[in-house]
Amino acid sequence: MSGSRRKATPASRTRVGNYEMGRTLGEGSFAKVKYAKNAVTGDQAAIKIIDREKVLRHKMNEQLKREISTMKLIKHPNVVEIIEVMASKTKIYIVLELVNGGELFDKIAQKGRLKEDEARKYFQQLINAVDYCHSRGVYHRDLKPENLILDANGVLKVSDFGLSAFAPQVREDGLLHTACGTPNYVAPEVLSDKGYDGAAADVWSCGVILFVLMAGYLPFDEPNLMTLYKRICKSEFSCPPWFSSDAKRVIKRILDPSPVTRISIAELLEDEWFKQGYKPPSFDQDDEDITIDDVDAAFSNSKECLVTEKKEKPVSMNAFELISSSREFSLENLFEKQAQLVKKETRFTSQRSASEIMSKMEETAKPLGFNVRKDNYKIKLKGDKSGRKGQLSVATEVFEVAPSLHVVELKKTGGDTLEFHKFYKTFSSGLKDVVWNTEGAAEEQKQ
Repeated sequence: MSGSRRKATPASRTRVGNYEMGRTLGEGSFAKVKYAKNAVTGDQAAIKIIDREKVLRHKMNEQLKREISTMKLIKHPNVVEIIEVMASKTKIYIVLELVNGGELFDKIAQKGRLKEDEARKYFQQLINAVDYCHSRGVYHRDLKPENLILDANGVLKVSDFGLSAFAPQVREDGLLHTACGTPNYVAPEVLSDKGYDGAAADVWSCGVILFVLMAGYLPFDEPNLMTLYKRICKSEFSCPPWFSSDAKRVIKRILDPSPVTRISIAELLEDEWFKQGYKPPSFDQDDEDITIDDVDAAFSNSKECLVTEKKEKPVSMNAFELISSSREFSLENLFEKQAQLVKKETRFTSQRSASEIMSKMEETAKPLGFNVRKDNYKIKLKGDKSGRKGQLSVATEVFEVAPSLHVVELKKTGGDTLEFHKFYKTFSSGLKDVVWNTEGAAEEQKQ
């Protein structure tokens, strides 16, 4: 390869307190989550960044403070831990335990379904977490496989308490009254406007999750929302033949449409099927050293956290970040090939400049019917048509690994996963000129 390349200067990074911010791990309407590293201790973390203006606009300030304060006090091996909370004038930063073993959803996608023993192991950990949270007055209300993640040792962690409710939100009748959650996993009483018991509603969702783990598909799944609601309210489902008789019995007791007669967690813990191979959680329940002073400071417009914006270059991604972000520590699995079925995110490498990659992505996305919004070395794509689950939204970001090598990440941030598969197949074929082809690179070296 002829010619010389200009040596790149190190990329600047956003820094919040002691934390250096890295790549985006996830994004929602109110917040985004970024990889972070503590520059003092070297510890890795995930930081949820919440826009203060949006929180105030929706009058959620007190609710959010209460939610974060409660979650800060929850220390359980099967719940993602809040390490600390910081703030600037415009943002609230929640520093979370980094859990990078992938979603439990991915295991189902890879295997089709789990064997009963493996499904029960994860279900036991889920019940342990939910039981502990309930004892602290916390109800999740959006339990689903996508909110269950695994650490490097395969231990389940419950995440995303964004829809959780707390005891102070319970009305005089002792019930919650906000209908929320994902339709396929939501309890029948939540769909009515008569109020519901948060603990019983979470148990129902856990039952749907157990069914999905063992069956590989949902017990209630209809394209028409009203038909779906009717099936849920009547608990119309059937277990596949490979379920054991005891597993069927437990699932039918959980998916009881009446929250009054539905099995409780206390009863589940005593069930013979549930107790097979059961390991009670082991952790220190002494939380006297846990404080919420940082939460109070964050919501009192504290100016202790200074943020430096990166504007000139894409963020550098070092080899350690690359490997740790891969679900398997294998170089051949580090980058997905275009021919493979992508799930909700994928990445590719390129030897082109960052500006060339950005231009090519914009040029390829627009004819596919996507609105393009660029911000430094990030592009947000939003489909102009509404699909099965709303408009398809995709976030992309370009990272510099070396002066002559970039990694591009694509993540579905909204819409249907199958629609994302179809989009990526067409989108990637239009990017073949910028995707690094190792054979082509070898030929170029020979010339």
